Amino acid sequence: MGDGASSSGGGVAEGGETVIVDHGRRRSSCGYCRSTSHSCISHGLWAYSITVDDYQELLDRGWRRSGCFLYKPEMERTCCPSYTIRLKVEDFSPSKEQARVQKKMQRFLDGTLDVKKPEQVKLTQDSSKSRCMHADASPTTVPNAPVAAALRRSLLTEDDGQSGLSRSSASQHGNLINFSPNTVAEKLAVFINGQGDIHGLSIKACSGHLNFYSTTKLPGTDFLSSEACAHSDGKRVNPKRSCMSGGGIGQHHKRRRLEIRMKRSSFDPEEFALYRRYQIKVHNDKPEKVSESSYRRFLVDTPLVFVPPISGNETVPHCGLGSFHQQYLIDGKLVAVGVVDILPRCLSSKYLFWDPEFSFLSLGKYSALQEINWVKEAGIHCPGLQYYYLGYYIHSCSKMRYKAAYHPSELLCPLRYKWVPFYIARPLLDEKPYVVLSDFTAQSDGFSNQFTDGLSSQSELRSEDDDLNEASSEEDDSDDNEPGIEGT
Repeated sequence: MGDGASSSGGGVAEGGETVIVDHGRRRSSCGYCRSTSHSCISHGLWAYSITVDDYQELLDRGWRRSGCFLYKPEMERTCCPSYTIRLKVEDFSPSKEQARVQKKMQRFLDGTLDVKKPEQVKLTQDSSKSRCMHADASPTTVPNAPVAAALRRSLLTEDDGQSGLSRSSASQHGNLINFSPNTVAEKLAVFINGQGDIHGLSIKACSGHLNFYSTTKLPGTDFLSSEACAHSDGKRVNPKRSCMSGGGIGQHHKRRRLEIRMKRSSFDPEEFALYRRYQIKVHNDKPEKVSESSYRRFLVDTPLVFVPPISGNETVPHCGLGSFHQQYLIDGKLVAVGVVDILPRCLSSKYLFWDPEFSFLSLGKYSALQEINWVKEAGIHCPGLQYYYLGYYIHSCSKMRYKAAYHPSELLCPLRYKWVPFYIARPLLDEKPYVVLSDFTAQSDGFSNQFTDGLSSQSELRSEDDDLNEASSEEDDSDDNEPGIEGT
């Protein structure tokens, strides 16, 4: 077998070599289109060891790994053709949405981001049933459309001995029958406020609703009125600015510390606990399915032969080449782990799992931006390291389209293995799932306005991707789950 990397954590090999075994064609169910008819078709290799140079060449031929298993979709036959996608980092320009993600994280680290936890936005009640709200939440709201409808029904009730007006009597009252929710809300607010202090509540009508505001702060709680707060000097201030962490304007915000560590791929109990929580909460996996053995096979085991850093060598970054786990810690707490391969020409992103409690930070997008930045910085020392690989792009799977939001990306032609700008590939993939992309780059070479059109298309794509990102939930930016491969 020769000197190969250990499959239990990427051991160092003296003068490592590539040792693989052909596993032939594989058919499996598809995790992208959810087909159960074994329509996902790929060719597989088992790697006992593989050098980083050989794996780089395989990536540039459409291969990818899951643990020690290498696979390549049979693009003309498989149900969801998967195109390798990459970004040249020196050309990267963040979109508005990506810039917002960066700013949100910075505000969170600075302590100025208001984080609404579930218990902070729930209503609380004291013994007298009075309600109060957190300063950043909306007031307690009661819709009045049902009340208006009930009044109309009451006015139209036949006079048969029940309480209410007869139809003829109601008609004498003219527009009383046409009570609107807005009218009901306004009249009820005036009436209730006219009864004096109602358990420390102030009632206001707004767009057919009754908004209940607390006029007092409950003892022992951090919940404040949604009305403007008053300082001792009598000045009225915005409650959102005065109530953060229980302090006032000018308070010292507690800063948080973000630490990003690049470590060799190996089993870490803390990482596995985070992965397990992520899979169960985010992907709804059954707990019994998230085992340590499957985690090791999928995200820890690697056949890549580790190359240590060499002083004065401009082809190897300071951390070396091979398989790594990039840890994200906030105030010492592990909140995310990016599983990556660092190769001679790229950082290849494999998977990300994160703490569901920090979903508001869009850690999928944030980690991708950090990985892009890592390549930029590493490229200063290693000029050949220029690209960020995002795995496979599947145009027919909407959850995978976020990968093209990192502009200007390229897709690998499945036949000639040439890189094609995404703005050229996109309209072709709109028409059909499998395309020999390089055919169309050759055709477009003769057009003098290709470059201008390309810039225009990139701008349009960026705008569309911003809209898509704003409309989507946080997503989950790590859905590259290699369906049908894990567990091999």
